[in-house]
Amino acid sequence: MNVFLSYILLGLSLAAPIGPINAAQIDKGIRHGFMHSWLIGVGAVIADGVYMIIVYFGVVHFLETPFMKTFLWLFGCFVLIYTGIETMLSANKLEMVGKRMEEPLVKSFFSGFFMSISNPLTILFWLGIYGSVLAKTAATYDTSQLIVYSSAIFIGLLIWDLTMAGISSNFRKYLTPQLLIGISLLSGISLIGFGIYFGYQAFTVLFG
Repeated sequence: MNVFLSYILLGLSLAAPIGPINAAQIDKGIRHGFMHSWLIGVGAVIADGVYMIIVYFGVVHFLETPFMKTFLWLFGCFVLIYTGIETMLSANKLEMVGKRMEEPLVKSFFSGFFMSISNPLTILFWLGIYGSVLAKTAATYDTSQLIVYSSAIFIGLLIWDLTMAGISSNFRKYLTPQLLIGISLLSGISLIGFGIYFGYQAFTVLFG
């Protein structure tokens, strides 16, 4: 159960940095309400799922070799620490826009989906992080456990999406720049922590 919760926390940490998706969620929530904001996040999560499936079917059969394990842990370490540091450094550059106009819900969904799937760094991001999770889980557990822990990452992503949609649409008066900066800083610290853990795993495979 603790392992399952740690993967939910990983999903939360991956979703929490204030980037294009979260910025779009905040904007949609303030302008159009909960459903628009939530569907931006759902679209992005579906795109993440597409990349997770690609990584699973393309990489999982090669994960048992020490070279691949080391490469994936190191790559995951680099991506997480880099993203964490970048998130913390850009925390004070957040902007919020507020203009009102109506649009269909499906547009919000496809907005989030294409924003995420068209990002050239997304596949590298999931290759490094989800590939590392696969390397660890495939070596220790069977396929059913792998599906369970992959689902836990999705639960973390969806919890964050619901949180962002709820905050931006229902608690606008609390959505201050200071709060957004705080979220970014905490998320950056969490990502760096996961990155250090991934680096430790790479060190263990190399010298353990």
